[in-house]
Formats: sequence, structure tokens, C-alpha cells
Amino acid sequence: MNCMPAARLLPFRLVFALAGLAMTACSAGLDSASGSAGIGCVDDSSHCIEQRRTALHSIMSDKDRKWVREAPSPAAYASGVRLFAFKTRKAELSCDELALGRREADGAPAALRGPGSTSLTPAQVSRGLMLGAEVSRELAAEMKRRCRA
Repeated sequence: MNCMPAARLLPFRLVFALAGLAMTACSAGLDSASGSAGIGCVDDSSHCIEQRRTALHSIMSDKDRKWVREAPSPAAYASGVRLFAFKTRKAELSCDELALGRREADGAPAALRGPGSTSLTPAQVSRGLMLGAEVSRELAAEMKRRCRA
């Protein structure tokens, strides 16, 4: 027997629903280092894919490229958002920014195999490693083409 009428249960259900959404947002990859939701969302759910798309759009529309100098998390390497942004924007980056991007790409193995990456699956780690190697090669070639040693 229900002691509370359905109309009185609505506020409680709303509170629990909002709490669930907040918890989902936190666990879905709000990366404080980047300020972008989704940069650390690494699973292949439609929610995470959308979060990564939104994070990439945010990074790509940053005219000041502040994201270039922010430290990535292991989940950021696994999601590939930052590395893909470096790959996509390489022609627009300064030589210093290319060097930062290459260091980040070269740091993928240590970050993805380090203590902060224990929640990542082997497939997520592998994809991050492959993307890191690819981006490092592309940035190195761009640096060789435009930058002095």
C-alpha cells in the first residue's frame, strides 16, 4: 500500500533523476583539466560518442588554443579527442604548439600504461597507443617541413 499519493512522489523522483544525471555526467568524463565535457569519456556508448563529439567541437572552436597547453589525463589519451585535434589542426599550430602536441603524443604510452589508467580496457589502451604514434609521426613531419630544429 502506497502511503504517498503519486503527486507527492513526483518531487522525490525528480530529485533522484537529477542526481542520477549529475552522477552520469561526472562519470562520463568531465575532465577538469580541459574544461570540456567528454574529453575523458572513453566507452563506445552513444552518450560517450556524443560527449566526445561535443568536446572536439569545443576544442576546435577555441581560437586561442588554450587546450594545447593543458595537461591530458590517461582517459583523454584513450578518448583520442585531444590527439585528433592536434592531428586536425597541425597546419594551423605554431612550432611551439606542434612541439607540445608531439610531446603529448609521445607521452601516450606512459600515460596509458601508468597508474592512472587502471579503469581503461586493453582495447582502449591499444587504440590510444596507435593514435598517439600516428599523431606523433604526423606532427614530426609537419615540424620538419615548417620549423627549425
